[in-house]
Order: sequence, then C-alpha cells, then structure tokens
Amino acid sequence: MPAVRDRVAQEVLRQLLSPLFERLFHDDSYGFRPGRNCHQALERVLQLHQQGHTQVLDADIKGFFDNIPHQVIMAGVAAEVADGNILRLVERFLKAGVMEEGVFRPTTVGTPQGGVISPLLANITLNSLDWHLHQHGLRFVRYADDFVVLCQTESQVQEAFVLVHQHLASLGLTLSAEKTKTTPFREGFAFLGFAVSSWSVTMRPKAIEKFKTKIRELTPRHHNLDQGVIVRLNRVIRGTANYFATTFSECSDLFRGLDRWIRMRLRCMKFKRKSRADNGRLRLRHFRRLGLLCLSDLRPAPT
Repeated sequence: MPAVRDRVAQEVLRQLLSPLFERLFHDDSYGFRPGRNCHQALERVLQLHQQGHTQVLDADIKGFFDNIPHQVIMAGVAAEVADGNILRLVERFLKAGVMEEGVFRPTTVGTPQGGVISPLLANITLNSLDWHLHQHGLRFVRYADDFVVLCQTESQVQEAFVLVHQHLASLGLTLSAEKTKTTPFREGFAFLGFAVSSWSVTMRPKAIEKFKTKIRELTPRHHNLDQGVIVRLNRVIRGTANYFATTFSECSDLFRGLDRWIRMRLRCMKFKRKSRADNGRLRLRHFRRLGLLCLSDLRPAPT
C-alpha cells in the first residue's frame, strides 16, 4: 500500500486528470467514473439483450492491473497532457516499486498497488479498446477490466473475440484462456458478481460462497452468541442486500435459504450443537428481538 503522502498526491493528481479524460471515455464504460456504478452496467447489459443481442463474449484480461506496460499508460496520458511535471509525477508513481517481505522490488509494469489513481489509469488504457469496438459496430459494457461484448449472431461474437485479442496484444495484454468464453445469453455468464442469463439475474455461486465464508468467520460455534455478533452480522447482511437485492435481480428464494442458514449458525453458537430440535427453542421472533436483519426483508419494493 502506498504511504499516506503518496495517496494524497495521487488523489490530487486524479482530481486534476479525471475531468480532462472523462469527456473522452465511452458511454458504455462504467467503472470508477462519477455518477456510474455496477448496477447501471448490469442494467445496460440487460437492455442490450432486450434489443436482440443474444450472443456474449465474456472476456477476462489476464492479470490486468499487474501487467499494463508503463509505456502504454504514459502514451495514453501524454496524448492529452502536455505538462511535463504531471507526466513525470505519473511516471514516478508507476515506477515507485513495492516492498515484499521487507525487500524492495522495482516495478516495470502495472499500476500502483492500492493506488487511488490506478482505476483512472486503467480506464485511460482501455479507452482505445472501447472505441475500437465501437468503430466496428460492436456493443459492449465495461467496468474497469471486467467487460462483455454483446452481439446478435455467432459470427459477430467470433469477430469480436478476434478484435479484442488483437487490440489487447497491441497494448501488451492478453486474454485469459481459462476465463474468457463465448456463450449464448440464455446459457448465462458471470458479470460483476452476478450470474446473468435470459431467465434470471442472481448471485453467482462464487459470491454466495464468499458471503458464507464471512458469516462462518463471525459465527464460530465455540464463541458465545451476544449482541456484538448480531451487529457484525448485520453489517455483512446489509452490505450483501444493498448490492444484490436490486430491481432487476431475482434473489428471493436464495435469500430465504441464506436467512435460514444464518439462523442455523446462530443456534449452533447458542446451544453448541447442530440439531433441528433447537429450531423451536430459538425461533425467528427471538432473532428479530435481538435485531438480526434478514436478507429477504431487505429486497427493494416492486416498481
């Protein structure tokens, strides 16, 4: 992580550069931009599907933030910035190096780890890809390095794969062979933590397991069930619901199942065992008295 003074300097630089580049970014780029978020990106994906884009290139750039060549970043910044002081400052951030187990290692590629300016530099780097796809009549939605290209035919999606592969190669980047795929929209794909298909939008299995891991860490059986546990659980529950309970997602059954699983974990804490007989000893109304939130209660009202 950069030192505090470096983070402050990066934030000042980001505030100077962001308005300059914001006007150049494509409308279908949603990551780390003012007034834009993940939900808007997903809504755009669903909108394009409704317009007949039924084939998807689900792309993943291999080690993106760690592998962007510095000369590509500097060329993107220098195309709009003539001030040598700013250019030298950006270059110093890129070449600042990292400490690993007390040993300094210089950085020759990639953006600053944990740096507040890194997302902006990433958008500057991939802006050329956005407009390259646009010029070839292809529709896409990008959030930082996570993006999908949506096409109307299988031949178009294969063309998109070639275009993306070639353009990334010109930037010194590659697609991950394991994580990049072409698929019909109806068969589904993962995007920004959601499992998206023609039939539903819900939490992807990896996101569900990540949520469960957090809950397990907060509810070990050898600890006592007290108010502090409920407070910490509520933070995780509220954060998960805020992200995944949207007007376009369908998580009702999943949330009810996760709520039951959380209560099972809490009963195990209380009685130091796992038994269905304990369901009657510690009912839902008792958890509500303790202040426990339910995922299923935090769904947005229908519009």
